[in-house]
Amino acid sequence: MTLRAPIRAVLFDLDGVLLDTEPLYTRGIQEVVGEFGHVYDWSLKRDMMGRSDVEGAELVVARLQLPISTREYMARREPILERLLAESPVMEGARELVEELATRGVPIALATSSRSGLYALKAKPHGWLTTFQHIVCGDDPAVKALKPAPDIFLRAAQLIGVAPEFCAVVEDSPAGVVAAQRAGMQVIALPDPELGSDVIATANLVVRSHAEIRAALFAAISG
Repeated sequence: MTLRAPIRAVLFDLDGVLLDTEPLYTRGIQEVVGEFGHVYDWSLKRDMMGRSDVEGAELVVARLQLPISTREYMARREPILERLLAESPVMEGARELVEELATRGVPIALATSSRSGLYALKAKPHGWLTTFQHIVCGDDPAVKALKPAPDIFLRAAQLIGVAPEFCAVVEDSPAGVVAAQRAGMQVIALPDPELGSDVIATANLVVRSHAEIRAALFAAISG
């Protein structure tokens, strides 16, 4: 499958698309739930990806029936994640793609469910993220509901001044794919190999690398 031309703007998710943070989240959550004899695996992780911190915490506590409140779970998890995410590695090819889009004058925005404070922590070692014209975080006042609601992508499109039907979104999570589609945008999915492509099969295009993303985007942009 290919994207429909013309594409006039590209919106990126952060975790699992630009920064390789998903393994860090897995480690951090496992440290907490492991204390209660549980394993945080993909049967749960796939339902949490792309959602807010609070929604994810509620899901973990409920699904694993942890003997602590959501608030206590988050309090235990927070310092662990802050330690791990302070050195978030970049996804192979991500920086080069973002910078090439910017050089070519293609409007780009970042739309992440992470709250602004956590985004700043992850982004600190990566000055190239300032290449984005706009960065929309999950606690943006204009974002009333997070993925799978379309709010965050609609807000990003509004800020860069491009109609949703001319935007392409790069996502890695099922919730993010649904959110982009609800926003009326085309979606390129870059799923974790452990996730499986079946859960993001509704995306316009499913890829395995940023090289494939680049090829698809520039074909639709030039077209």
